[in-house]
Amino acid sequence: MATTDTETTGTQPTDAQPPNVPPRGELSLRMVAMPADTNANGDIFGGWIMSLMDLAAGTAAAARAKGRTATAAVSHLSFLLPVKVGDVVCVYTEVIRVGRTSMSLAVEAWALPRGLGERHKVTAAEFVMVAVDAAGKPRPVPPA
Repeated sequence: MATTDTETTGTQPTDAQPPNVPPRGELSLRMVAMPADTNANGDIFGGWIMSLMDLAAGTAAAARAKGRTATAAVSHLSFLLPVKVGDVVCVYTEVIRVGRTSMSLAVEAWALPRGLGERHKVTAAEFVMVAVDAAGKPRPVPPA
């Protein structure tokens, strides 16, 4: 059984969404979940969702950094609900902190059941992305 924020810290989970709360940030990626993306139970494999989130974070971070970025860390990853074959997975990103060479992004994956009906948040995480130069060395993030 997964541990919730309430069980580990005594605080309310940050991923809980009341009905009709919109996704956080901007739509960065949209993909249809296909049968090849399933685990042994027939649900969409968590690693596939994480890869979509990483792609979306990288796209948003590269736009903010005006160039190449690399994933440095992923934290607070929560799988909230399963994703089914045919669901449209929408990934939203928001830059929440910018340092000298890195930035943190809130990343949420939402699913539209078979492309119809109400969307619901299925996964959330915080990604730390580092701006890098052509040699892969950290470089300063330009001012906004």
